[in-house]
Amino acid sequence: MNPNLGLNDKHRSAVITLLAPLLADEMVLHTKTRNAHWNITGPHFHHLHGMFEEQYDALADTVDEVAERIRQMGGHAPGSMADFLRLARLKELKGRESGAQDFLKALLDDHEALVRQLRKDVAAADAKHGDAATADFLTGLMAA
Repeated sequence: MNPNLGLNDKHRSAVITLLAPLLADEMVLHTKTRNAHWNITGPHFHHLHGMFEEQYDALADTVDEVAERIRQMGGHAPGSMADFLRLARLKELKGRESGAQDFLKALLDDHEALVRQLRKDVAAADAKHGDAATADFLTGLMAA
């Protein structure tokens, strides 16, 4: 049963298609941040270990919110690792990074890439698909 949200099926489907890669990217970023939390070494271990934990907790909430938005739109939220890796634009870490600079650079690059993508998605959700609510939701993610 499709929800009656004031969007035609074409636009609703397009918004779901826009959100699925975001969910995958957020899940990849969550996993990379957990990896950093588990494997960080060096003189800044204690501070960074705690910071990464705060970040992956926040990312877990974001993953849940994006999946719930997909469901609100009448879509099926991808939920397998295979789905996430197929849909994600962000890439997994390769190798066995453990230094602070490696982790910080990789995670900063990913956060910046997500913000750039969210800017495009906000515009598409609102102007192209007429979904101001999803545009607002995405704006909130970008601000966070």
